[in-house]
Amino acid sequence: MFGAHWNWTASYAKRHSIVSIIFVLVISASTAGQASDLDARIDALKSQIYQHSADVFALQQNVLHPANTKLAVFLTLGTSASLDLDSVELYLDGKPVASHLYTSRELGSLENGGVQQLFTGNLANGEHELKAVVAGQAANDRYVRRESDFRFIKKPGSLSVELNLQAQAPDFEPRVVFREWK
Repeated sequence: MFGAHWNWTASYAKRHSIVSIIFVLVISASTAGQASDLDARIDALKSQIYQHSADVFALQQNVLHPANTKLAVFLTLGTSASLDLDSVELYLDGKPVASHLYTSRELGSLENGGVQQLFTGNLANGEHELKAVVAGQAANDRYVRRESDFRFIKKPGSLSVELNLQAQAPDFEPRVVFREWK
């Protein structure tokens, strides 16, 4: 009787362990399937979040800078080797709107034909004044500081203005030329 009972217990233990292993495998397989499904859902949510973020940024730009009131001011250098630009300050209707100190790397970029966006903002239609204060070292080793004014009439729509710095021989005095970009 002891042997029969022992066989039944051993057989039950084997069946129980086999069932347990199968159960663990089934749970693992379903968990792996759920995990991959969860990963796919997370990736889908991430892409939706990125899309919503891009949409919010575009809306924010439209609200902050509507196309019909937008003013953008860009800086270019007319002559590369005749002015070592130190700083530019920009005033709109007497209020400071931009200021920048230049590194040698930025100067190199501007000298190679680069364009810097100094200011972007909203502006009501009507008469306005831009004032630029330019400081730098001319090619004749003199430190110079120049102020230039530009009066313009803002009309409905976007307006882009170029602030072009020139310093030509023989005096190498910097000159600021404003132009409306079309």
